[in-house]
Amino acid sequence: MTGAAAHILLVDDDARLRTLMSRYLIENGFRVTTAESAAAARETLRVVDPDMLVLDVMMPDESGLAFTEHLRADRAPSLPILLLTARGAPEDRIAGFEAGADDYLGKPFDPRELLLRIRAMLRRTATPAVSSGGPVQLGTASFDAARGELLTERGPIRLTGGETALLGVLATRANEVLSREALAQILGMDEAGERAIDVQVTRLRRKIEADPREPRYLQTVRGRGYILKPGP
Repeated sequence: MTGAAAHILLVDDDARLRTLMSRYLIENGFRVTTAESAAAARETLRVVDPDMLVLDVMMPDESGLAFTEHLRADRAPSLPILLLTARGAPEDRIAGFEAGADDYLGKPFDPRELLLRIRAMLRRTATPAVSSGGPVQLGTASFDAARGELLTERGPIRLTGGETALLGVLATRANEVLSREALAQILGMDEAGERAIDVQVTRLRRKIEADPREPRYLQTVRGRGYILKPGP
């Protein structure tokens, strides 16, 4: 899916900001559907299949964090989600990533940065990394980087777009130590991306490791970064 054809679901309770963002994205070639709350977005998702969700965190009734967690547990494990919030402290960003968001943008922001974030997210989540060696074995699981699929004896495991992109990079460069900085750069993340890498690694370990506290395949190399070591 190219940026010009992508369909964005924009959710924000601020009517003025919602209108301004929608107009700007439409002017830049996107299709945009808007919703004023998580409840309205949930109803929209019953009939609309967007390519990406841009979601405000601080909303009445149901926060963007709670809605993100619901989506990840329910119907949209791979839908790219960009969170917007006036709360930009590191712990707030980490909470967003832990909820399942793929990126986080603090308010106020330059509309051009919003546009760049959206395009970068769509690129890295819509185009899986291609591995010339075929699926990578991770114990009883296997990851097919070309398809962006993690398969186990129990069937496919759902990955978020961010998790798929990260595991794809690690799989295509298996047995190579990659720093957090390098991974964030490859994935088109900003300076907060390194913390997001840590959160996504933790989530991936829960899905591919028998004991996430003692990882066998997705290992930390102290002071250097992460390495994926395929094997039976």
